[in-house]
Amino acid sequence: MLKQRIITAVILAPLAIAAIFFLSLPWLAAALLLVMAIGAWEWGPLMGFDNKRRRIAFVAGICIAIVALWQLLPPEQIWLIDDGGSSSLNPVAVWVLSIASAFWLFTVVLILNYPRFSSFWVSRRSVRGLFGLFILVPTWLAFLVLRSADINVDEFHGSWLVLLLFVMVWSADIGAYFAGKRFGKHKLMPNVSPGKTLEGFFGGNVSAAVAVLIIGFSLNWQVSQLALAVVLALLISTVSVLGDLTESMLKRQAGVKDSGSILPGHGGVLDRIDSLTATAPVFALCYVTFGW
Repeated sequence: MLKQRIITAVILAPLAIAAIFFLSLPWLAAALLLVMAIGAWEWGPLMGFDNKRRRIAFVAGICIAIVALWQLLPPEQIWLIDDGGSSSLNPVAVWVLSIASAFWLFTVVLILNYPRFSSFWVSRRSVRGLFGLFILVPTWLAFLVLRSADINVDEFHGSWLVLLLFVMVWSADIGAYFAGKRFGKHKLMPNVSPGKTLEGFFGGNVSAAVAVLIIGFSLNWQVSQLALAVVLALLISTVSVLGDLTESMLKRQAGVKDSGSILPGHGGVLDRIDSLTATAPVFALCYVTFGW
């Protein structure tokens, strides 16, 4: 299993990095739409859909929502440029990212109280559908917000921002895996994901912080930038766990082990991007709020 995970990661990581550096904004938006559509397809079993017609309908709904947002916020106009050359994020995008971040804060309540107070969403497919909407659509926007940041000044500034997000999430994932395997004794949330441990959680935090420190020292960041980067790494690594636990909670309730089987060793696309769906909107909102 580990060998398959590594092989799949080695193939996917360069493709993802190439996409964020070399695809134009419209083509990146289209590629992200495809990924979100696959994620919506895999969301079907989490809603209890047992036939293709209903799953296709949900995919169509998510795609329509993203296309509508695309029309409202064309990738080239997500950031507003004033006469002095300064940029600010379109207020609609700020609202979408804020709602998504609030949703992930809300998932803390769901996870901590699972399964005691889960009846309101377990018995209602519409609520689980809204969960999918709040997860997939803002993720599409968040990546475009990051990729298009300061693109009028530096074409690849946004690409490096997305890559920094990847490094934090991937390093946290790797650190959590090996720390959990080596030192894991205390369960993090046994009702939701029995395999996750507190030791793995803290190992992921440390790994993410060390990764950004290595980057910061190599790029001669100032002390204030290093401090901000460490705080951000700790936040993002924690939020990434929320994304993983939320999907685990939904899969457990639906009796599903993996969201799909398209990626050997990883399961489905949702299994691979669950951390990014949580961290991308939060990271984008932090960038908009605090800058870099």
